[in-house]
Amino acid sequence: MDAETIEIMSPQLRRLFADWDTRRRGREFPARADFDPVELKYLLGEMTLLDVIASGPRSDFRYRVYGSSLVRRFGWELTGKSVDEIPVKQHAAFARAHCEDVLARRAPVVRYYSHHFIGQNVPHDCEILVLPLSHDGAAIDKMLGAFAWNVTRD
Repeated sequence: MDAETIEIMSPQLRRLFADWDTRRRGREFPARADFDPVELKYLLGEMTLLDVIASGPRSDFRYRVYGSSLVRRFGWELTGKSVDEIPVKQHAAFARAHCEDVLARRAPVVRYYSHHFIGQNVPHDCEILVLPLSHDGAAIDKMLGAFAWNVTRD
């Protein structure tokens, strides 16, 4: 699996994917502990860290960290809240679907959203990469996400 296989366009997100891949060290997934936030300063304000909470047939995804740049851009703070608590229901549905896709595929998932999705407060195209993390290298218990802005597709 490499950045071209999952078609990551943004250089910053390709770098994050490479950082994630390097930290696997033979495991299916790296752990949160494998990442030093200082080493991720190139994307820190644009990142999210989610806890995956298994709850019967439907998992929940709760933001442990919601980047400061995202708070300014979207106008809401989500640290400590579920993706279902995103104030715009369409955004909440897309965030939930993205996280569920990572769980189902057991692999990183990148998505592109045009300004039509983002809405009036955030008039830029973006690419979002969500990477699975695991404390034991197998069970996905966290997800690391990052946004790249002004990304356009051909």
